[in-house]
Amino acid sequence: MAASGAYAAGSPAVPDWLNKGDNAWQLTAATLVGIQSMPGLVVLYGSIVKKKWAVNSAFMALYAYASSLLVWVLVGFRMAFGERLLPFWGKAGVALSQGYLVGRASLSATAHGETPRTEPFYPEATLVMFQFEFAAITLVLLAGSVLGRMNIKAWMAFTPLWLIFSYTVGAFSLWGGGFLYHWGVIDYSGGYVIHLSSGVAGFTAAYWVGPRLKSDRERFSPNNILLMIAGGGLLWMGWAGFNGGAPYAANITASIAVLNTNVSAATSLLTWTCLDVIFFNKPSVIGAVQGMMTGLVCITPGAGLVQTWAAVIIGIFAGSVPWFTMMVLHKKSALLMRVDDTLAVFHTHAVAGLLGGLLTGLLATPELMRMESPVPGLRGAFYGGGIGQLGKQLAGAAFVVAWNVVVTSLILLAIGLVVPLRMPDEELMIGDDAAHGEEAYALWGDGEKFDATRHDTARVGGGIEREGSVEQRLAGMGARGVTIQL
Repeated sequence: MAASGAYAAGSPAVPDWLNKGDNAWQLTAATLVGIQSMPGLVVLYGSIVKKKWAVNSAFMALYAYASSLLVWVLVGFRMAFGERLLPFWGKAGVALSQGYLVGRASLSATAHGETPRTEPFYPEATLVMFQFEFAAITLVLLAGSVLGRMNIKAWMAFTPLWLIFSYTVGAFSLWGGGFLYHWGVIDYSGGYVIHLSSGVAGFTAAYWVGPRLKSDRERFSPNNILLMIAGGGLLWMGWAGFNGGAPYAANITASIAVLNTNVSAATSLLTWTCLDVIFFNKPSVIGAVQGMMTGLVCITPGAGLVQTWAAVIIGIFAGSVPWFTMMVLHKKSALLMRVDDTLAVFHTHAVAGLLGGLLTGLLATPELMRMESPVPGLRGAFYGGGIGQLGKQLAGAAFVVAWNVVVTSLILLAIGLVVPLRMPDEELMIGDDAAHGEEAYALWGDGEKFDATRHDTARVGGGIEREGSVEQRLAGMGARGVTIQL
């Protein structure tokens, strides 16, 4: 009975500005977005790759999630949502003290002219946690481009640097009160901040890290399609928090966003599957998951801003345009063929995110925009916004693309001066055991263990010299009766 008094209105834990429903929904939404990464993408990555890369792929996602949280509370959150330092960046600061976290959430830089300051009806701690989940999943998505060859030590150095110097810039510019926010570029829940940036940065990283082994590029079958579907399912269901939490309140916009998100995902999945049947004569399960993904990504920039019939249209475009860029354009482009984007993050996130941003610039309704955006007068081109709104969407995308290409390149080039970005070929032949000394399916796996004296180096006359080429080592293993399954 004593505990019930702690929740009474007017108690220290329930100040006058706190809305319990908004706070409960925002924490729930944060948890749903977190489930998308942990375990959603961890499971999806660990199962959609070749068996020898299951552990490494899942761990890259796990590490990105964990490392992002500490960076976020130490400097990242306030760089993305704090006081204005530059038109595209907030002032760095910690988000750890009681005095800061128990006060009412406030995005100070959003106040400008006729635009009021955004102040949700819950504590800053709730906003810190919710926005962390967005930052973390962006890095986890980026990882999909470099699976199967990136040096894990280089990845460990890359994640905090990219979060600080790239993600916070996009988040502040479009959400935290930066120049794109006040100019009127529309990005409801991360089509640009999360998906376009992760797709472009991932593609850039794949270029600098280099490709997988030729054998891995030619055949990279999932080791467990059922688990891949389960991971994809967690991603789909978790998107209710992704787009439903974007209004910062349990309001009408959240309801519209959740419905539109599911409608677009289903439409895109069916569109992609139908195209597979028409052109390849059979439905692909991997393709269905990719179609689901592009539908979720494409609706994200306008989930709470468009009517549900528009969500169907967006889903059709989401299931067809990225399908075309992946299945047709990719094979005709020398650049796309050259860069080894392991999970096609460029197509499923960069292309779909850009497409969603442009469609939102066309289809966002003035009524829903008034409910959601504090920036006055925003609306899609089809509702009187004119070609100017579409131009703003294109300009915002151009800034995100340019910043991510330049900053991602600089970060990787700097890391490459300290540690190699790519694992050596002899370790790439082995996979998880070379990278971690562990295997995903040890009970029925290859049984081949990484041994530096056998696979990497051999002592000769007190010194260390290479054992020979990969072909020579494989021949030696075969002579010893070791079966190599790649």
